[in-house]
Amino acid sequence: MSSLFDLTGARALVTGSSQGIGLALARGLAQHGAAVVLNGRGQARLDAAVEALRGEGFDALAAPFDVTDQKAVEEAVDRIEREVGPIDILVNNAGMQFRAPLAQFPAERWEQILATNVSSVFYVGQAVARHMITRGRGKIINIASVQSELARPGIAPYTASKGAVRNLTRGMCTDWAQYGIQVNAIAPGYFETPLNQALVDDPDFSAWLENRTPSRRWGKVEELVGAAVFLSGPASSFVNGHVLYVDGGITACL
Repeated sequence: MSSLFDLTGARALVTGSSQGIGLALARGLAQHGAAVVLNGRGQARLDAAVEALRGEGFDALAAPFDVTDQKAVEEAVDRIEREVGPIDILVNNAGMQFRAPLAQFPAERWEQILATNVSSVFYVGQAVARHMITRGRGKIINIASVQSELARPGIAPYTASKGAVRNLTRGMCTDWAQYGIQVNAIAPGYFETPLNQALVDDPDFSAWLENRTPSRRWGKVEELVGAAVFLSGPASSFVNGHVLYVDGGITACL
């Protein structure tokens, strides 16, 4: 049964993986046998993440490139394929958030959110899929959100971007499943991460979240690993175009 979740011999590229959810997913895939390529724009933080994984005995490399720059993405993916080896698993994790009332939401932040949260998924997904198509196999996991289905005040552009990731996942599946590629999404609920630290530290917000979530708590990033391993390995060979919510039940109830 363990062979269903064995990633030995596979190589995974995880975008936005120098900290938080991305780093947790990279570590989790490595724990199940995958070699991992970490991506980010901050060289120092990325190098530290790679060294931490290597110190734990894992096969890890750094690939610093801007996921919102299509040319840079294509060059980086081609270089990895040529110099390191085939990318068997792609986790499109890079993302950002900015909170402001919608009537005053800055246009430049709107464009930045769309570029980071949506365009990057298209750019990296397309570049990697071109290689996967020639091999007739591959796994792509896009990181969506509970905001793919729900909205809260002050984050309408983020909600729009994550709704786009949900449907882009379905579109990628529709086009690429015929080539042996499984494209799915993980939709996290509220997790304790560096990007959410201000909300974690806000007693009013944490009280609201604990009352709103059936599990009555924040998620831990390690609790996303099982979903990622499932969608990366043989166990999900006929799962395609699916959005897996890992949210403590928040999308299940009013």
